[in-house]
Amino acid sequence: MPLTSCPDKVQIKGICSILVLHISILTSCLPMEEKRYAVVTGGNRGIGFEICRQLASAGVEVILTSRDQSRGEEAIEKLKASGLSNVVFHQLDIEDPSSIARLARFIHTHYGKLDILINNAAVPGLIIHDKEFRAGGGFLQVTDEKAHLLSNIIEEPYEVAENCLKINYHATKAITESLIPLLQLSKSPRIVNLSSLFGDLYWFQNEKLKEELQDIDNLTEERINEIIQWFLSDFKNGELQKNGWPLTISSYKLSKALLNAYTRLTAKKYTNILVNCVHPGYVITDMTSHTGFDTVEEGAKGPVMAALLPENGPSGVYFYKTRKAPFSSPVMPLE
Repeated sequence: MPLTSCPDKVQIKGICSILVLHISILTSCLPMEEKRYAVVTGGNRGIGFEICRQLASAGVEVILTSRDQSRGEEAIEKLKASGLSNVVFHQLDIEDPSSIARLARFIHTHYGKLDILINNAAVPGLIIHDKEFRAGGGFLQVTDEKAHLLSNIIEEPYEVAENCLKINYHATKAITESLIPLLQLSKSPRIVNLSSLFGDLYWFQNEKLKEELQDIDNLTEERINEIIQWFLSDFKNGELQKNGWPLTISSYKLSKALLNAYTRLTAKKYTNILVNCVHPGYVITDMTSHTGFDTVEEGAKGPVMAALLPENGPSGVYFYKTRKAPFSSPVMPLE
């Protein structure tokens, strides 16, 4: 039998061109995974910075925000130097409505939607005397039973307490509500609120208040505002103990308890958005005066997990690090 002749170079080149064309057509018909865009508030340092790093490493386009322009830009340079190009900076002061509006316009113009909002920016509501605080064991020593002994370690003036509630609750709520229209343009919107173990209702002695904050069917945002005014009045008049408020870290505890309640109200109102809150752990950061048990890498795991939940994921849930937990527990270890 005659041997089959081998194809010449021209034939091979033609066959290869046809195969490349077919592969190109088939590839173009495959569904492309949409880019996901995330905003992280307070992203220039600590847990916020690490959340940005982990999200960007997962392929998310991250908009790192910070009140301080230079610190935010420095944070972006660090991320880019580590090989992450999918990060940008935008200045944001969550207390300033015009700053929030500028961010919303930027997102709409450049991306057309928002997929993930991580509310990380917060203040401790305390003046901490670092040296004494660290020497005494950090937040492990700050209990209501020791409240009368802590004046040389922490201070909580009225103005600082009031500002804590403005930023941790009111401003966080403002940025959330301003960006929800952009989140609703996403196929998989997520809101993650950085909470705290100190937001657990375990710390409150007022049983009626605890019942109100857990009754999501009847609780309203208007009532939350009334609770804030009630607390501030009692704080100013020295009646915290009388009315069952926490005596130590009181404004921070209330701000996070109210943020937890707002998380649940938002999840109930916007059923197409997965809205959850996360206690990241007792993380070694500037806010904790570098006391704590967890690294920022460990602390970011819970918020990032909540940001990347699958479509059938939970909403209106409190995560203790990476596991679901109740909003009020009889015994809560500080870890």
